[in-house]
Amino acid sequence: MTHSIAEAARRTGLSIDTLRYYERIGLADRPDRDSAGRRSYSDADLAWLGFLIKLRTTGMPIRVMREYAQLRREGAATAGRRKHILIDQRAAVNARIAELNTCLDVLDYKIDNYAQLERGPQEVSA
Repeated sequence: MTHSIAEAARRTGLSIDTLRYYERIGLADRPDRDSAGRRSYSDADLAWLGFLIKLRTTGMPIRVMREYAQLRREGAATAGRRKHILIDQRAAVNARIAELNTCLDVLDYKIDNYAQLERGPQEVSA
């Protein structure tokens, strides 16, 4: 199945400008063109874009995403390097999750503290 650029944008949540930008900088391969010369995205193109979105959401820099995309184009011989990139990114994501969990602990503590203040002083029973 093929998709217009507008449909690809809708399905991925990326803007049309972002899709064109990703093509221009080499993150995404240029899609096929229909008989009128309009971009025609395949389901495989959309799956790749979805993966790029996940990488970006993890905080992976565009520079590293471009390296990964180029390695992907080079084929199976680059699988080890691509795996290493993903392992490094996973470590960065886990570190960020740990950092956010620490922040969440502080927020929970403060929220509990304010809840106690709102309840007022508690009488101590004998």
